[in-house]
Amino acid sequence: MIVLLGYMGSGKSLIGKKLAEVLQWPYADLDTLIAQAAGQTIPEIFREKGEIKFRIIESEVLQKELKQPKNQVLALGGGTPCYAGNMDKLLEAPEVTTIYLKTDLDVLVSRLWPERALRPLIAHLNSQEDLKDFVRKHLFDRSPYYMQAQHRIDSSEKTPQQIVAEIVALLF
Repeated sequence: MIVLLGYMGSGKSLIGKKLAEVLQWPYADLDTLIAQAAGQTIPEIFREKGEIKFRIIESEVLQKELKQPKNQVLALGGGTPCYAGNMDKLLEAPEVTTIYLKTDLDVLVSRLWPERALRPLIAHLNSQEDLKDFVRKHLFDRSPYYMQAQHRIDSSEKTPQQIVAEIVALLF
């Protein structure tokens, strides 16, 4: 199993789908699996149950996925590695390779600003400067978790095809 992690907007879902296509493996998005398990969308879970309940569900769904090792590409949510010992679980799981899609702050802000309304953690932000400050703080808090990944790929200035090719060359 190849697990992609990184901050929201780093391209985990896009790269994950393209990588799975190249490898001819199934693709799964942890947020989609969480929504299926909860019977609600991610914004609904945040709004109705709060972030703590979301993180509990997220950890349970991740553990279930890790217990079924298989050839699969799994894209995590941006905060997944940072809560409930999830990064340790990822690193201890057999046959799991973790890859951090590292992305520059300005690139993240440019990607996230147009879609912020769809992302519960940043939907309330009213300016690009507020978003930049928010992302900067989160990256500071989350980088120690992300940096534990077995591999790091800079996804800032490369095309999705280049990133996928780099992952394939790295692992196979």
